[in-house]
Amino acid sequence: MLNIVSLGLISILVGFLGSLTGLGGASILIPILVFFGVPVKEAIASAMVAIIATSSGSASSYVREHITNIRVAMYLEVFTITGAIAGATITTIIQPAYLYFFFAAFLLTTFMRFGNSISKDFAPSEDQDRVSKWLGLRGSYFDESARKVIAYRATNAVLGGAGMLVAGLAAGMLGIGAGAFKVTVQENILKMPPKVSSATSNFIIGMTALAGVSVYLFSGLLNLTLMAPMAVGTTIGAVVGGRVLNKISNRSLRILFFVIVAYLIIQMLYKGVMAI
Repeated sequence: MLNIVSLGLISILVGFLGSLTGLGGASILIPILVFFGVPVKEAIASAMVAIIATSSGSASSYVREHITNIRVAMYLEVFTITGAIAGATITTIIQPAYLYFFFAAFLLTTFMRFGNSISKDFAPSEDQDRVSKWLGLRGSYFDESARKVIAYRATNAVLGGAGMLVAGLAAGMLGIGAGAFKVTVQENILKMPPKVSSATSNFIIGMTALAGVSVYLFSGLLNLTLMAPMAVGTTIGAVVGGRVLNKISNRSLRILFFVIVAYLIIQMLYKGVMAI
């Protein structure tokens, strides 16, 4: 059984991995909590608090290192917050068994970015649409592993916003932060570098989770016993991950992302089948 100490230690590792991959940590925590017998709705609600902690811990490091694109994040948050409130409301009324399959199906969409991307280097977009240019969605950062400054221009702002609305809906509904999908949208639609996508995703995740938690607070699903060690552990892990991210190659980050998401899909499908 989980106790405060073991849950705290597990949360440190989860926060570290969530910070590196942009998943936000809760995607890994929820299957662990469910495995140990925590009701899925309660796990989802409580894990969203851990998302806020993870985002706060890692986002501060990424902002300080100028990896996070604040302008892009603020634009995309408009869509994710709207979706999160709607998604959390749906979770409070839906049958729990369906949540396992929704969780797995949503994560399955993140494999879209792995067709040819594990070994492929980032190539900046040559064109930028009018909306993206008007919003000033561009930036640069110093990549320590490549030892050079990477400049980029985000594009497809309208389509990216629509994708983030879906991500916010899933985040609020499944309590996972939807970092996997947010990173995918930023890389494949907005054409942002992998490290910037991961860092910006961590920044956005916190605000998205806060919107969802506000709904769960009034529904009575929040478990303070779970929330406290999870929040502390994921914050510690996220801070460490934030300091390590820029030292790891893009290929290593993508492989790590792939392995974690594959595990989560298998775990939740199994739980879904067993719950029927």
